[in-house]
Amino acid sequence: MDLDALWQRLRNRLTPEPAPTRTASGNADTRVADSLRNLIDDPAIPPSVRHELAADFARIESMLARLERGELHVAVFGRVSAGKSSLANALLGHEAFAVGVLHGTTTQAAQATLDEAQHDGLVLIDTPGINELDGEAREKLAFDVAEICDLVIFVCDGDLTREELDALKTLAATQRPLLLALNKADRYSAAERVDLLDHLRQRTQGLLREQDVLAVAARPAAQRVVDAENNRGFSAEQATPPDVAALRERLLAIAAREGKTLSALNAGLYAGRLTDQVSARIAETRRAVASKLIRHYCIAKGVAVALNPIPVADLLAAAGLDAAMVVQLSRVYGLPLTRAESGRLVAVISAQLAALMGAIWGVQLVASALKGVSAGLSTVVTAAAQGALGWYATVLIGRAAERYLIAGKSWGEQGAKRAVAEIVASLDRDSILREAREEILKRLRRAP
Repeated sequence: MDLDALWQRLRNRLTPEPAPTRTASGNADTRVADSLRNLIDDPAIPPSVRHELAADFARIESMLARLERGELHVAVFGRVSAGKSSLANALLGHEAFAVGVLHGTTTQAAQATLDEAQHDGLVLIDTPGINELDGEAREKLAFDVAEICDLVIFVCDGDLTREELDALKTLAATQRPLLLALNKADRYSAAERVDLLDHLRQRTQGLLREQDVLAVAARPAAQRVVDAENNRGFSAEQATPPDVAALRERLLAIAAREGKTLSALNAGLYAGRLTDQVSARIAETRRAVASKLIRHYCIAKGVAVALNPIPVADLLAAAGLDAAMVVQLSRVYGLPLTRAESGRLVAVISAQLAALMGAIWGVQLVASALKGVSAGLSTVVTAAAQGALGWYATVLIGRAAERYLIAGKSWGEQGAKRAVAEIVASLDRDSILREAREEILKRLRRAP
């Protein structure tokens, strides 16, 4: 599924006109849900990768469950004391989130279902202030929550600070729809409120639409009431109800029109990122297994070439080991090759290596012939050097075969010649030969 195209269609549908089509939304929801199930149940994902990414898979399962329940998750962000928790409580109609006068009241994400929209499954998530004293850890928590939310309400209580504007830009980059709530609006006169809203809309142009910048008063100041009836001049404070109707209506409208599509989009984007992580982990695991396999064959080939006293026969035996190695590599990468296919691949790689490094291969043939001429007397002299060359050749063949398999049994547009040349250029020949000689000599000394 093309999530970028889906996102663009979603943004278009969120504008007042034209009205969105429910059929398209429903189809998108179904496709995303199917994708999530396929990712969760994919038998190709190794258990080790599942274990390493267990928290991410648990989050995907949670997203799938909430998508099936039709929930819309909304995160509330803002500075300390801007009134995030108060606004969430006002929207809920009860004290679901802790509210305090000290910095750092909200230390963990909490959630509660919006009472007046239970049929739409709207869920609010309160977050720590973006400028908490231990800012980095709590800000990271806030943005982690944003990653799994479908919509963000950013709360401010005046003109935006540089820190708030930067946070808004970061949140906008997460591709979440944003609402900006000017809280404590009761502190301003009607004219001041209009001017401040206009100013906020100008500063956030390109990040939010004008209709998504709204004024609210989550905890309006109490009003002083004079007891005029008894003419005693006695006055008392009377609580003022919250003024969040405009924001609530906007949320409910979005939930009613696009709630499931927003959830599906967010889940799909997160699943896409997890798929990339899974692919990267599998690739790392395969590379590690392939490296061990190539080293195993390097040792086997290097020692076999060094110990075989029969002229040229050692090179033929080495070619057989290379073909066996490629067969094993093909299984590691899930693209099994037959023995014949493996032999042809080794022949292609060897031909390119011979063209690039003919001198080296000539030295190896001469060293092999010297064994017969001297009736084995020069084996000790030539064994380590010849074995090291065999080792180096196996590294090159293994890495080239690996590249071919990673590309899906293809050399790519530039062909085998370029691919093999790049492999040769990327490896440190001297260090490989030095390591090979040391390892082979060590093993030759152990030989009876």
